Amino acid sequence: MSDLSDRFDDVAEPQFDTPPLFADQDERRMHVRAYNYWASLLRGREFPSVTDLDPASLDDFGPHSVLLDFTKDKENPRLRFIGKALREECGLSTADLKIDQVPSRSLISRLTDHFFEIIANRAPIGFEAEFVSQRGNNTMYRGILMPLSADGRSIDYIYGVINWKELADPEFEAQLALEAGQTLQPVPVDAVSATVAPTSEPQGDDTASFELPADAGLFDRLAVARDAAEAASSADGRSRGALYAALGITYDFYLASLDDAEAYAEILEDAGLTAQQRAPLTPVAKLVFGAGYDKARLTEFVAALSHGVRRHVAFGGFAEFIAANDGLKGLVRAEREARRLDKQAPKVDRAESARVQLRAAPAIAHVACATAEEFVLLVARRSSGDTVEVVGSVPHAQNLLDSALRRLKK
Repeated sequence: MSDLSDRFDDVAEPQFDTPPLFADQDERRMHVRAYNYWASLLRGREFPSVTDLDPASLDDFGPHSVLLDFTKDKENPRLRFIGKALREECGLSTADLKIDQVPSRSLISRLTDHFFEIIANRAPIGFEAEFVSQRGNNTMYRGILMPLSADGRSIDYIYGVINWKELADPEFEAQLALEAGQTLQPVPVDAVSATVAPTSEPQGDDTASFELPADAGLFDRLAVARDAAEAASSADGRSRGALYAALGITYDFYLASLDDAEAYAEILEDAGLTAQQRAPLTPVAKLVFGAGYDKARLTEFVAALSHGVRRHVAFGGFAEFIAANDGLKGLVRAEREARRLDKQAPKVDRAESARVQLRAAPAIAHVACATAEEFVLLVARRSSGDTVEVVGSVPHAQNLLDSALRRLKK
């Protein structure tokens, strides 16, 4: 036993590259400083150890942070630490409770949407949005969730840092504007609302025109999609219409890529991306909006685009599809619900399905083989021309047979 332990002791721990730190103007942002702190704790590991974290001693962002413990319950983690500022915002007197005990319209409750993203990505997740707090105030927030581990392999803790500000009521802002001597140029309440109370989804319907001929190539479609994405992200183009237009062109780019696999493979190779069979829209979103785009936002885009594919939205119809389904957030909710139902649906046994079809299929050859099994796995070698010679059978190979049946081309 000691010899075996000694051999394990000789195995070196895998080393992971330290991610880049952010400096200069980004250092003014609390979530960037928190990320840099998290990165400093890695020390060549995939995840920092939870034992290295002491949020109560972090005067900078500690009061705005929370530590989630997933070791006992993956679906309903326990809050092991809640910073003072967050406790006050959420109206909590204790820092040790389960996530479902947190007030539903508090900042901490907003973190739950990102738990599974961080576990799936195995990397920090940044996010920003807006909501109406339990006090009825419009609140803008930005934050980051960062994975931690007790055993060095699994994500069993998550450390989150979140900053926020509450926005003044539009009517109150308008009154302040009047009292500041701006009565010579009256400011409509709608205009004030647009400047001081942006929503989590861009507002307005101002969109640039991005025309493409019907026979446009895939490279041209990608260029136009990127232009539309840039317009939607710019200061003058942050409108709901601009975003929907960009996503519509992105959706059309994806449909066009299905008909030009060679060009699409070239585009992915040039961008250093790979096609993903289980998540085909992820590289599409990265191509258009950029691989460095906010991951939480990219995840929303991918979910919305995926729902369009699920619903068989026609070419050129995705922008209207978003607007008709309660916007981007509505599509994200619908896709998440559809995926949840997919997981609950009974799985089809493809091997058994193949057996059912084969029982009624005509024979393509007859070979003498002494067996009591209904189906048998045969081994053949290639002969001359288009023929093969059966050279033997594999008895009692249930797993191999099931695997062959699942792959059988009928």
